[in-house]
Amino acid sequence: MIDLRICFAQRRTMKDGPDIAALAALIGDPARANMLSALMGGRALTATELAAEAGVTAQTASAHLAKLVEGGLLQQRKQGRHRYHALANEDVGAVLEGLMGLAAGQGRLRTRTGPRDPALRRARVCYDHLAGEMGVAMFDGLRASGGLAGDDDNVFLTGAGRAFAVEFGVDLDRLESARRPLCRACLDWSMRRTHLAGGLGAAFLSRMNDLGWARRVEGARVIAFTPAGEADFARAFAI
Repeated sequence: MIDLRICFAQRRTMKDGPDIAALAALIGDPARANMLSALMGGRALTATELAAEAGVTAQTASAHLAKLVEGGLLQQRKQGRHRYHALANEDVGAVLEGLMGLAAGQGRLRTRTGPRDPALRRARVCYDHLAGEMGVAMFDGLRASGGLAGDDDNVFLTGAGRAFAVEFGVDLDRLESARRPLCRACLDWSMRRTHLAGGLGAAFLSRMNDLGWARRVEGARVIAFTPAGEADFARAFAI
């Protein structure tokens, strides 16, 4: 029998607006949080790979993944015999990066550290754009040189910034024809400052890879710059 007192109490606590409790519950489970963190590198992973990241059985991982897909946090695609999972969009990545920054700011850090930690803080991929010390330095350099303007809630490319992006080899026409925002501020979890996301942030990182300035370390989010690449990076972005 339904307890009407409980129902009325629940109705009294309901508020208008987005249901952040449902979203928080999806992210808040430790196994699901580990899976989402593993996908912050922008690559799609199989259920088996994500089960290993979460430290759970394949059956348990499948149940968690189904909830994340249903909740709109993950997208799933099939290729051959495998099903791959990735973050649903850049918004999910931005939320996760923000939560990481909040956790770090409150001292809620994982106890396991390793030799890659300094490298991860130096330069890493955040969904598909550059983060860490070098990501923040790039954002600051673009702001200081007049390439970016606005505040963290509304970052936009200036005329000087457009000229720089085109000279750097970025196809702005293609980026601006896409649905994705061209420029977006993303709060960096390790620096607790802003780096550049959006289509332009992704294009800049892709171009750095094409130029041979940097490469992604296999099996990690770390972006490793060559000495020459780091020097070219500093010159290009007025750092």
